[in-house]
Amino acid sequence: MRRTLSYLMVLAIGGGGLTAGYRLGSGRWPILSGVTSPTHAQSAHPEPNGAILYYRDPDGKPAYSASPAKTADGRDFRPVRDSEEPDFRENLAAKSEAEEPTPGERKVLYYRHPMGLPDTSPVPKKDTMGMDYVPVYEGEDDDGRTVKVSLGKLQRTGVRSEPVERRLLARSLRAPGTIQLDERRVAVVSLRAEAFVDKVASVTTGDRVRRGEPLLRLYSPDIAAAAAQYLSVVSQPSGSAPLIAEGARRRLENLAVPADVMAEIERTRKVPLSITWSAPRDGIVLERTAVEGARAAPGDALFRLADLSVVWALVDVAERDLASVVPGQSVTVRPRGYVDRAFTGKVILVYPQINRETRTIRVRVELENPDGILRPDMYVDAEITTGGETPVVAVPTSAVIDSGTRQLVILDKGNGRFEPRPVKLGRRGDGYVEVREGVSEGESVLVAANFLIDAESNLKAALRGLSQGDQPK
Repeated sequence: MRRTLSYLMVLAIGGGGLTAGYRLGSGRWPILSGVTSPTHAQSAHPEPNGAILYYRDPDGKPAYSASPAKTADGRDFRPVRDSEEPDFRENLAAKSEAEEPTPGERKVLYYRHPMGLPDTSPVPKKDTMGMDYVPVYEGEDDDGRTVKVSLGKLQRTGVRSEPVERRLLARSLRAPGTIQLDERRVAVVSLRAEAFVDKVASVTTGDRVRRGEPLLRLYSPDIAAAAAQYLSVVSQPSGSAPLIAEGARRRLENLAVPADVMAEIERTRKVPLSITWSAPRDGIVLERTAVEGARAAPGDALFRLADLSVVWALVDVAERDLASVVPGQSVTVRPRGYVDRAFTGKVILVYPQINRETRTIRVRVELENPDGILRPDMYVDAEITTGGETPVVAVPTSAVIDSGTRQLVILDKGNGRFEPRPVKLGRRGDGYVEVREGVSEGESVLVAANFLIDAESNLKAALRGLSQGDQPK
């Protein structure tokens, strides 16, 4: 019985081994059904075929070439054929479709790195962090200078822009000054011959006199002799010795005898013992030296008169502001003694010499003074309106980012796109600054929160690219 059981066990084990060997050989064993022979694996991946699309590094590094190339150690790049890149043709097809936008859509030029790195792609792509590349549409390609900011961020930061316009720039320049007499309106009463003062009119310093008003009576031997000679000539019959008569009259004129005195001689046929001397013009008596009974030598100033209806304001302007002041500019003058009064005049002259001690230059302003409020040597404060009469391209001063060595403005190109632009500035006034180069009339510049835009990483990258582009090659 035992011998029979042993024989059956041997038969069972032998049959199982034959069955296992058969299944292993045929590849149908359930546990190893996924294992294939080398011949079967080769049949599942046929040899690459088709046209060569590009060449890549043999070690799988991210290095590609459109033509045969070699590695640094001299090995050939591996060709990649059409059968190995089934998606390549699809991407090209997708790109060609993107290049042909439907009517009303903008054309995508390429895709740029979302973090501003210098990396672009002709087709949609993701970076190493899984972020989508940003499409750059036609009209947005500015060599890396344009910065894109979301509209939500713009609203939160309070970004505001204004158009560039032509303006008349005016800047008020303030400087101190003093009132002085108009040198053309000062007159002196003096004699050209020796005389003696018989009587002085009741006129003192500070009094106002009119032209032709008597100031004094005097006797002069020289004037009396000339008057007697003239009388002897004019008393002769008419037409006799005309040259002599003309000479005698000219002698009186050379002695500054008033015309009314000569007319009196002709009328009365008498030589006056004393002559009345009159005021030569309207004005204020600034000085009186005539005294009754005193001897007056030729050239002595007996009276000094000045017309105060027009005066000068001599304003001291700092040397640094010299280029801003030119004749013809409007000036507002306020006397310190009358703070509620303002007088308007114009710059008549910029003096040619600078004060060595104060480093200022004197500017002459002509002012109307009908009320006589402005008096000589009075202190005044002048406000000169500087600026040209021709409008210039100007932007608000808040739009300029001044680094000390370069001035920039940020252009608003719409849809959250901004571009930094270097500019050359001119004169300033009324909160605006002239832009001589860099922007044109009609463009829009940021005037608020532009420093926040400047702090964006994309803008920093754009400014770095701008600096590199300005360096000499």
